[in-house]
Parts: sequence; structure tokens; C-alpha cells
Amino acid sequence: MQGEFEMSMMGKLNYFLGLHIKQTKDGIFINQSKYCKELLKRFDMDACKDIATPMGLGTYLDQDESGTPIDITKYRGMIGSLLYLTASRPDIMFSVCLSAQFQASPKESHLSAVKRIMKYLKGTSNVGLWYPKGSICSVVGFSDADYAGCKTDRKSTSGTCHIFGNTLVSWSCKKQASVALSTTGSCCSQIL
Repeated sequence: MQGEFEMSMMGKLNYFLGLHIKQTKDGIFINQSKYCKELLKRFDMDACKDIATPMGLGTYLDQDESGTPIDITKYRGMIGSLLYLTASRPDIMFSVCLSAQFQASPKESHLSAVKRIMKYLKGTSNVGLWYPKGSICSVVGFSDADYAGCKTDRKSTSGTCHIFGNTLVSWSCKKQASVALSTTGSCCSQIL
């Protein structure tokens, strides 16, 4: 390529679009710790106590028609920031996507769920993705659905993840347009 294009070597890649990339002889580690800390500071959550999980066991979010409305702009900003963070944090994907469903009319209960995610990030800001060198070259896909788990519209939420060797390379979480009978099709199409 150097024969065709003018190129210069700037050394190893360290930061790219907010992703911190650390290359070692054993593999590559990608995280967004700096972005995570800035996000907590921007939404005044940098002094909060950390918690162990992004969502409580048995947490139930719905439209909350009788709930107290909150600032829609701030809520959407929080959700957008968290969605960008999922580029290196599949552990928050489900709870962020669940909270994102209520952006049209957010209430206090929805904001509490988002703040819990932020409290989880406070204690896990250095978590990221590890891609070890010399992984086995095999592709494995996992999928699951909650089968009409949404209490308001009885739609299913399905999720998939794909592992190449020892490395997570793709993940998704999606609310289905209808009740899902099988998640195998979406998992296979993503692998292909």
C-alpha cells in the first residue's frame, strides 16, 4: 500500500473514537474508561456509590402512566451516552435498551433505572473487552428470548452473542415486532 499511497507510521493505535485500545504481546484490550468517567461527571453521578449490578433482580419497567414526568432532554442524553458506551460494554446492553424504550415519555421510575446503570458503571469503569492472541478459530453463537416478557404489549425481547475463538465479536438485544417462537434464525443470520 505504501507504494500506491502516501503513508506514515504513527505507532500503535491507542485511542479511536473514544475507545482506549491497549495492545500487548498477549492480545488487545478495548475499553471506554475515560468516556465512562466523563459521562458520570456530565450527569453529576461521579460522587455516587457504586453497586454490583446494572439492574435489580425482578426489576419491572412499564409506561408508568401515573408517574412523575422528568426532563425529556436529559433522559435522552443519558440514554444516548449509554448506548455509545455499549460499544465496549455488552454487560449493560439489556438494561440500557430496556430503559431506551421509554424515551418518548420518561418518568421518575425510568430515571431511577438509568441512574442504577450509572452507579454500576461507577464501580466498573475499567471493564472492557479482551481479545487474546492465538485464539482458536471457531464461531459459536448463543441466543435467547423472554417469550412475551413485556407486560404492556406482550412482545418478546431476544438477544444474541457471537464468539470467535475466545473473543466476543458481536452482540444484540432487540424487542421483537411479534411474539418470538424461535431465536435461532436471527442468531444464524448474524453469524453468516
